[in-house]
Amino acid sequence: MARLGVRSERWPLAAAFVISRGSKSEAEVVVAEVADAGHRGRGEAAPYARYGETTEGVIAQIESVRARIEAGCDRAGLQALLPAGAARNALDCALWDLAAKRAGVRAWTLAGLARLDPVKTCYTISIASADEMAEAARANAGRPMLKLKIGGADGLDAVEAVRAAAPKTRLVVDANEALGFDEFRRLAPEFARLGVLVVEQPLPAGEDAALCGYASPVPLCADESLHTRAELGACVRRYAMVNIKLDKAGGLTEALALAVEARALGFAIMAGSMVGTSLGVAPALILAQGAAVADLDGPLLLARDREPGLTVTGSLLEPPSVELWG
Repeated sequence: MARLGVRSERWPLAAAFVISRGSKSEAEVVVAEVADAGHRGRGEAAPYARYGETTEGVIAQIESVRARIEAGCDRAGLQALLPAGAARNALDCALWDLAAKRAGVRAWTLAGLARLDPVKTCYTISIASADEMAEAARANAGRPMLKLKIGGADGLDAVEAVRAAAPKTRLVVDANEALGFDEFRRLAPEFARLGVLVVEQPLPAGEDAALCGYASPVPLCADESLHTRAELGACVRRYAMVNIKLDKAGGLTEALALAVEARALGFAIMAGSMVGTSLGVAPALILAQGAAVADLDGPLLLARDREPGLTVTGSLLEPPSVELWG
């Protein structure tokens, strides 16, 4: 019989992480462990208040299915037990890890991949003054891609400053729902002029119908507007790209299915993650294979990562060791 363990952990950040909705100085995550017949699978999730999640609530959700997990529920069965979100993600990734260790193969083999290639991730610059963001960009100008958080129309000054500080780096702008449609329509040509690769979630999720049919001069990516395959249809004619995160989708199982369906509809893929440790990011490297953009820099933002963690060279994330995950 399997044994389920669950716990919360706090990991200090190297610097405050600031977006339009607020700031934080630590990553609080939930780790699920499923052990069976000498093997142990682990999964990490990051509860997100924007989606009504708390650490206590996520742990309670996991505990609510303890009997089913310990009776041998597999990844397919889990999809019907819990809704999409952090709790299902922690368990789903733990079951992937456990299945790989039982089979004596790597998790990407179970996902149908012949190999797992290293992934180049964005590096996030939090909201600050334009001068402070430019300084951060200058210090990271050698990275292939920077992701800039903005909190409103005044964020254009920061984008201008960052572009001057890092003229050769590709830029992603993430508004985290902070703009109105008229504001964004005024800013979009300026973002295009500055060579912004994509703008992520400019409008609140409940207001992005205004984007339907709008010919944006810079490609748009859905984040808060997209969790699972259920929201894909509404993103058509609004977005060119979708940000798929394991915590939103409720695990690697749904995330991979979502990516297949999204590509079939013509969307480019951003493989994203919440701020957490290498354990939370490792499964997303499978999702990131072939993605247009990878935003998996959570471990790079920590004061310290778990051991063993992912091997990181600059912005390049190597495949996880078997001791870490999968």
